[in-house]
Amino acid sequence: MSDYHINIFYSEEDGGYIADIPDLDACSAFGRTPEEALAEVEKAKEAWLAAAREQGKPVPPPRYRPVIYQTAQ
Repeated sequence: MSDYHINIFYSEEDGGYIADIPDLDACSAFGRTPEEALAEVEKAKEAWLAAAREQGKPVPPPRYRPVIYQTAQ
C-alpha cells in the first residue's frame, strides 16, 4: 500500500512549518523545523486513522498526488 502524501510549507503567520495530509480531512501539524512538522504530522495521522476506525468511519485510500508527480497518459 502506498502512503499518504504530505505537504510541508513555511507559514509566516505561524512562524514555523505546517505539514498536512490532503487525503485526511483536517489532519495537519506544526513544527519549528520541517523535520519537526513531519514527525508531528505522522503522529497526527496515526491518531486520525485510529479515531476513524474506532468510530466506524471510512478511511480514505491515498489518492492525492501533486501535479508535479502526475504523468500524462
